Amino acid sequence: MVFFEILRQMLRTLWAHKLRSFLTMFGIAWGVGSLLLLVGLGEGFRSGNRKEMNSYGEDIMFMFPGRAPAVAGNMSSGHPYKLTYQDYLDIQREAPHVRAVAPVLRRQDIRQVSEFGNTNGEVIGAPPDYNTIRYLPVASGRWLNEADDAQKRFVCVIGDEMLKNLFPGGRTAVGSSILLNDVRFEVVGVLRRVGHGDENQTNNRVFITYSMMHQFFPLKGDQEENAVSYLNYRPRFHEEHNLARQEVRKIVARNHGFDWRNDDAFEDWDTVKNAEAVGKIFDIMDIFLGGVGLVTLTLGAIGIINIMLVAVSERTREIGLRKALGATNRSILLQFFLEGAFLTLLSGAIGMGSAALIMKLLSGMNAAAPGFDPPTMSYMSATLAIGTLALAGIIAGLYPARKAAMLQPVDALRQE
Repeated sequence: MVFFEILRQMLRTLWAHKLRSFLTMFGIAWGVGSLLLLVGLGEGFRSGNRKEMNSYGEDIMFMFPGRAPAVAGNMSSGHPYKLTYQDYLDIQREAPHVRAVAPVLRRQDIRQVSEFGNTNGEVIGAPPDYNTIRYLPVASGRWLNEADDAQKRFVCVIGDEMLKNLFPGGRTAVGSSILLNDVRFEVVGVLRRVGHGDENQTNNRVFITYSMMHQFFPLKGDQEENAVSYLNYRPRFHEEHNLARQEVRKIVARNHGFDWRNDDAFEDWDTVKNAEAVGKIFDIMDIFLGGVGLVTLTLGAIGIINIMLVAVSERTREIGLRKALGATNRSILLQFFLEGAFLTLLSGAIGMGSAALIMKLLSGMNAAAPGFDPPTMSYMSATLAIGTLALAGIIAGLYPARKAAMLQPVDALRQE
């Protein structure tokens, strides 16, 4: 009964100072909500960027044709070189830190025709294990296999956008045939859509085996007979990407007669290194957003400390009167403890709920903004923020309340 009487007294006191209580709660809710929203936005950007990178493939690396200088350091004296099928074989045999490597033939001038439509997309020729390097999820049918390559079967796999262009209206593609420059291929698989929107070219591609691509659609121009468009490979482990890159460079430089230490002679792309660089940017962004949130949170803590100090100071006479009527130090301290805890916990819950509502409203942004995932609630951050504010409010209320409670009733009643 004593506890409930103290609780009623606390609620009456808060209601008697409605404006002060509202401002205190608003400051706390704003601090908690801002911190949670900023942390959530940072994690959304990080998660979305990671998914965007993984839409190409996990730990994927590229090697493109380049230009080798005849004189070290003088690129104007250089000559272009083409990557070859032999480079692929040598990397496969001699690079221990490379898990998988694939030669890729790529043409954009091959016309694709079906019974229902025609288009001009990309045609890619690659070995069957290409899907262990690149992210190529199959929606229906199957991927190319070793038998397709060895027996030189006229089969292909098409992307989601290619499906819409060649088989509009939801028609079934698997089992049907398409013409690639008048050469008939059977569609054995359709890929699931990857990436965001229309930005990923994988969706508008036709994939055939390397042997069939080399036979019917070799690279045009003055290319070497076994030239490839580029090489895709993956390191054995994520942490070994630099070793794998170095091994590939050494083999390519040896085969084409230049110094592998000359960075200008290579055109390559290491998505692992790129992801690490982007990760550092997001780490800095998290620190910045977290710092802004903490400053806001600190301002909320200062606000509640000031208000609690003023509230206790104003109520010293009230404390003296209650002691004169028989209230104990414990009951007085309990009331101020409950006031601080009630204000911070209720305000923190409001801030947390507001942040969750805004995050819910932003849940559709990932479709409109590639590379961005909706912010998610960090319950650890919420617990830490609300707990910190609650501690600040309780200490700010208990310290002067204890000091006032220790006074003799007559001395407390004399306070102005």
